[in-house]
Amino acid sequence: MFDWMVWTTPVAVFFTCIALMLVGMTVWELKSPTTVRRGWLPMETTRGDRLFIGLLSAAYFNLVFVGLAGKFQEWMGLEAEPSIWIGFVLSMALLALVMRKG
Repeated sequence: MFDWMVWTTPVAVFFTCIALMLVGMTVWELKSPTTVRRGWLPMETTRGDRLFIGLLSAAYFNLVFVGLAGKFQEWMGLEAEPSIWIGFVLSMALLALVMRKG
C-alpha cells in the first residue's frame, strides 16, 4: 500500500511530528479554547491558523533546503551535501516561531 513512498527515517519523523502536533493541538483546544490575537503576521489568527501557516512555511522551507543542498555543498566547499536533519531542525524552529510570535 505504501510502496510508492520512500519511507526513510527523516520522512517518518516528519510525518510523526505532524501527527503528534495535530493530536496535541486538538487536546489543547479541548482543554483551553483558542482566542483570536494579532502577532507579527498581517492578520488576526487563532492557534489553528498559526499551526496551518507554520506547517506550510516549514514545508516550503524544508523543500528549499533540500533543493539547494547541492548548491550549499558547492558554495561552502563541503565534502558532502548538508544533512537533511539540518533543514528539518530549521523548519521546526520556523514553525515554533510562527506558533509563538505569529
